[in-house]
Amino acid sequence: MMDQTLTTGPSASWQAELDELAERRRIARQMGGAERVARQHAGGRLTVRERIEQLLDDGSFQEIGSIAGKPTYDASGSVMTDFMPANGVFGRGAIEQRPVVIYGDDFTVRGGSADASIKGKYFMPEQMAGEYRLPLIRMIEGSGGGGSVKTIETRGHANLPGGIGQSSGLWLCAQNMGRIPVVALGLGSVAGLGAARLAASHYSIMVKHRSAVFVAGPPVVERLGETRTKQELGGHQVQVSAGTVDDAVDTEQEAFERTRRFLSYLPSSVWDLPPRQRNWDNPDRRDEHLISLVPKDRRKAYSMRRIIGSVVDQASFFEMGKHFGRAIITGFARLDGWPVAILAGDPLFGGGAWGAAASRKITRFVDLAQTFHLPMVHLVDCFGFAVGLQAESSATMRHAVTAISAIHQSTIPWCAVIIRNVFGVGGGAHVPHTQTPIRYAWPSGNWGSLPLEGGVEAAYRAEIAAADDPDAKLKQIEQRLEQMRSPFRSAEAFLIEEIIDPRDTRPLLCAFANMAAPLRTPGQSLFTMRP
Repeated sequence: MMDQTLTTGPSASWQAELDELAERRRIARQMGGAERVARQHAGGRLTVRERIEQLLDDGSFQEIGSIAGKPTYDASGSVMTDFMPANGVFGRGAIEQRPVVIYGDDFTVRGGSADASIKGKYFMPEQMAGEYRLPLIRMIEGSGGGGSVKTIETRGHANLPGGIGQSSGLWLCAQNMGRIPVVALGLGSVAGLGAARLAASHYSIMVKHRSAVFVAGPPVVERLGETRTKQELGGHQVQVSAGTVDDAVDTEQEAFERTRRFLSYLPSSVWDLPPRQRNWDNPDRRDEHLISLVPKDRRKAYSMRRIIGSVVDQASFFEMGKHFGRAIITGFARLDGWPVAILAGDPLFGGGAWGAAASRKITRFVDLAQTFHLPMVHLVDCFGFAVGLQAESSATMRHAVTAISAIHQSTIPWCAVIIRNVFGVGGGAHVPHTQTPIRYAWPSGNWGSLPLEGGVEAAYRAEIAAADDPDAKLKQIEQRLEQMRSPFRSAEAFLIEEIIDPRDTRPLLCAFANMAAPLRTPGQSLFTMRP
């Protein structure tokens, strides 16, 4: 029988190996070296390790793959003479004591390009977050592990995109859109696969004047005859207004704060429910200014954001995508502590009519709420679909019908409050027709198949043309119809369930949130958000 005598003493210790492990970790933490770190700071950008430290709860980061990289050994193969860390840092941590998975590109090592990457460090965060049902945060700078022409030389062959062993991992990103909250931060120049990973998220942020996002950068497009700076080609003014990126902020610290706040409204995965926070606001609060906020003159606009701020829990509204599809306002808020999704028409932009951009915004937002079980509050002011050549040539009808489909396919609880206009096909989609409506209207409600303004001329063209005084006839018809289109007439016919005092909006919405809370059902939705 083999002698199993225990061996003790210095010769049995693994201290030498632990010392080597500590040294390798020390080298890896130097990232691309002092000179490149200084260059990163000179550009006004934090390093990946500084970013992770500032975003996560203090001391919560547990790194995975801390010594992964590309070493160089001496001729004997026993002594490491050089080491280039993998240009990505990932691990687990916590935000507000909730566990998360985080990955960040290290731009100080080969600018985040593929020739310094290890694919497993891109794939594992996606897999781990999805399988363990944890929110995922991507901090992207560079090509995000995407290809560089240098890889042809370093690997001895050209990659076949999507070929065997050449997956970009975007299939994992797509899967996670229906499983866990994903936040992506563009924190420098982001191109190619990095830009795709930024867009493949539920919420994306870039830093003004520091970040630029593009399919291909200025050197590539210049070869095609277009000379642009990074900011001209992919700065925040381009990408936020185009809807590629949701929001732009002034500093990286602000991006971290918005990341934390976004996640606070959502569950850790679709198999959980959004958390309620202790309410700090009276659910029965009635703001007096609401009674006169909407002008009686329909030609005058008003601030929908003031209404939102008055009816939700104080300071709880978190707007997203403010500068894209501006006829629509979207964001999260709380009602009596419960997280809800807020969808609202903005009369300051096209009268709240749905154009192509606004319709795309609605679709993504409804799908986001559906994915994570957030009840929807719709503050309605919609003149229908946008009209005119610009609307037609941007496929407004196609995108608007997609938005309507998302609304009618949703199964989350909805509550609609009609603030002013409800017209046309778009207006008719203010609640899903597959549910019993929870719906209120303010006395300022104004609805119909078409607005009287312009609609009368079309419907009564022959009668007006035959009149001795067409202008007087037009005015007479408008006055007659004006009396009949009073919201009280609709309430008499039970076409609107209840007309309310605007000051009662918050108490009623808080009651809805409490009524909807038990109906939220965890699990994967049949219709989930796509990028």
